[in-house]
Amino acid sequence: MPDIRPRRSVLYMPGANARALEKARTLPADAIIIDLEDAVAPEAKEAARAQVVAALRQGGYGHREVVIRVNAPDTAWGEGDLAAAAEAAPDAILIPKVSDAETLTSVGHRLRRLNAPEKTRVWAMIETPLAILRCEEIARAARDVDTRLACFVMGTNDLAKETRARQVPGRAPMLPWLSTAVAAARAHELDILDGVFNGLSDEAGFRAECEAGRDLGFDGKTLIHPSQIDPANAIFAPSPEEVADARAIIAAFARPENLGRGVISLEGRMVERMHADIAARTVLLDEAIRARAA
Repeated sequence: MPDIRPRRSVLYMPGANARALEKARTLPADAIIIDLEDAVAPEAKEAARAQVVAALRQGGYGHREVVIRVNAPDTAWGEGDLAAAAEAAPDAILIPKVSDAETLTSVGHRLRRLNAPEKTRVWAMIETPLAILRCEEIARAARDVDTRLACFVMGTNDLAKETRARQVPGRAPMLPWLSTAVAAARAHELDILDGVFNGLSDEAGFRAECEAGRDLGFDGKTLIHPSQIDPANAIFAPSPEEVADARAIIAAFARPENLGRGVISLEGRMVERMHADIAARTVLLDEAIRARAA
């Protein structure tokens, strides 16, 4: 099983806001996305780019994954953003408006020419109708190591805009698209993050959407305000009961009489070997979260 990195809470921070970049060093988010795209006005983009590079050179972000969202490659700022991001060496570069695998192949080739460090991965935003229709093809690009693809990020606001779907509680219009993206990501061993929740004062609505996203299979949620971090961290972490049950399943299969068995009975229920695999991941995620907190 590959190393597990918690991505329960992933907070967008505007690259043009120096105070936000400083505050990000103290927040309990698993990751931050420093945004050079939607959160930055056209006339401020070049200054924001330089400020972001300087902030990453200064460091101090600790265990937090640092991701730079660049402008789309076909925009006036795309090439400059990619070069600056390669120099800044974040944990990942988030590419917006990815609607085909060729975009990721092109980005990967550019990063190689720019001598971006190997540790810098690529995340892809899934936020257009074409991206949903081509989701498996885009996810399959991860099989080409040159693309560096490691994670999908749902852009639900853009997806609603492009499809004219209404953003209603429960997100019924979007559920087929969200599930399609999750299936494509899992088919090619990618992490996947749910889109943002826009209601800053609606804590109950935020919690409900986090729980629904967790149940759909998302690894975490992208956030627009620090107040959303703690609920997301709690909801996307295994509960103590889930961890205890996972440990019991692992222990049961480790007993000598069960070592060669594919199915066992545990506390009145049938448990298959695949449940032991799920349990192992649950325990590893819990341990990773505890190590981070320590």
